[in-house]
Amino acid sequence: MTPSAPDGPVPKGRSRRNFAGARPVMADVARMAGVSKQTVSRVLNDHPAVRPETREAVSQAMRTLGYRPSRSARSLASGRTRMLGVISFDAARYGPASILTAINTAAQEAGYLVSSIALDTADHDTVVEAVDRLSAEGADGVIAIAPQLWVGRALAETTGLGTPLVVLESALDEETPLVTGDSRTGARKATEHLLGLGHATVWHIAGPTGWTSADHRLASWQSTLRAAGVAVPAPLVGDWSADSGYDLGRSLARRPDVTAVFASNDQMALGLLHALHEAGRSVPGDVSVVGYDDVPEAAHFLPPLTTVRTDFAEIGTRSLRLLLDRIDGAGDRPRVDTLVPVDLVVRASSGPPPVR
Repeated sequence: MTPSAPDGPVPKGRSRRNFAGARPVMADVARMAGVSKQTVSRVLNDHPAVRPETREAVSQAMRTLGYRPSRSARSLASGRTRMLGVISFDAARYGPASILTAINTAAQEAGYLVSSIALDTADHDTVVEAVDRLSAEGADGVIAIAPQLWVGRALAETTGLGTPLVVLESALDEETPLVTGDSRTGARKATEHLLGLGHATVWHIAGPTGWTSADHRLASWQSTLRAAGVAVPAPLVGDWSADSGYDLGRSLARRPDVTAVFASNDQMALGLLHALHEAGRSVPGDVSVVGYDDVPEAAHFLPPLTTVRTDFAEIGTRSLRLLLDRIDGAGDRPRVDTLVPVDLVVRASSGPPPVR
């Protein structure tokens, strides 16, 4: 609850909120002006899509409250805040968490601080407001981890703010740089590995529909099977969790014709291994399993997991370098798409099909 000011006149030059000792924040400005926080941030950014009367109401509220953007003084003095913004989704997963760590490390080495916003939901308004918030704080540039297609579409609307932007996973437009792991090549390598061991076909536990990496891996798995002239089974769609891999794996374990499975991430592969073990089907004696990502625990699964290794640290570092290039004025060049190479790591979970 906001502390109330004491009765009586407020000293000259100080608002009631300041007199109460609490520093005003953007929400206070929005409340006084009768607008959303997003609108306040757009005014701070001098965004053209704000009506003059709305801009004046927000400006008046800021004057009355004595509101100042947290980094405005440094920004006015140097033209730079030496602060970068990062927007992430599903930050608890291994991939996004590793990317964030790499960005923070590279930014520190370059003399920048990082302000991160981790979003639980990826709806349109939340994404746009996150970019607006970071811009209003004075971020010299923003890196957005946009694993879902609709996140990319929402981010595309923020490019007019003038803040340099680099996006991971989803391409936005012809100008914004894209950095991503090479999911298509990784899925092809995984599928070809299993076919090369002699399996008649390869089943697939896909990631959720609408996630760029999941869609690319699914499409590449399908095209690799078609190119080999083998049957293309119907994919099973999970949600990246070990629980979904286990649930889908139970149905696969009941099918004697399933001898090879490629899972779109290691967590779902772990659930699949559990289901196969529970059903009495050995790995790789009866069924070979390949995952994706090469999480640190993958080498200690039972059996150790064959998987596609993504260099998440390299993705984070490259995205930071691209953003600094754009901040330094190299952003007028054509868009740079950076595909970070992947490697197949062969361990004990894959082998030849059983002899019938």
